[in-house]
Amino acid sequence: MRLIGNVIWLVFGGIITAIEYFIGSLLLMITIVGIPFGLATMRMGILALWPFGKEVVTHERAGGCLYILMNLLWLLTGGICTALTHLFFGILLCITIIGIPFGKQHFKLAGLALAPFGKDIVERR
Repeated sequence: MRLIGNVIWLVFGGIITAIEYFIGSLLLMITIVGIPFGLATMRMGILALWPFGKEVVTHERAGGCLYILMNLLWLLTGGICTALTHLFFGILLCITIIGIPFGKQHFKLAGLALAPFGKDIVERR
């Protein structure tokens, strides 16, 4: 089921979303200051490429000063717009019964887009 969901996700927009994340990641990594943000965007791009069967897990150290500062900077510079975009598409997809699993994946991406630092993407068992 995961394979079918991921293939359908890729065909109907997942590949475009992932490419946008990867391009944004490369642009962020041009400067030394942007490398941590580029790495966070790269993780989101990987999740956007193959979201079914993966979940986002928060570290126990995610409440540290550096993670809070980086998440705050991320939130102010683009995290809100990214999360709202995923939220919009998630709501739009949840209108139909067939689109609910895909809407749930957008909600997962929206949660990660709000605060990507201090979180890992792991395989769901």
